[in-house]
Amino acid sequence: MANEEQIGFHKGCLDTLMKERTELLKMVSVTEQLMNLHVKGLKDLGVDLQKEMQKTDSKKLEEKMK
Repeated sequence: MANEEQIGFHKGCLDTLMKERTELLKMVSVTEQLMNLHVKGLKDLGVDLQKEMQKTDSKKLEEKMK
């Protein structure tokens, strides 16, 4: 490949990857928003997620010690 062709190839790849990264970040943002809405909904219903996580963590620790 000629030098100019290689430069064009790499620039094209970077452009595509930057667009894909932008879309991925949008997906992550939407996912975070949805998760936060569900966390808020559980809190409104009186569910303490930190207690739930501590229970899960302590159960995992007990299983490892067996």
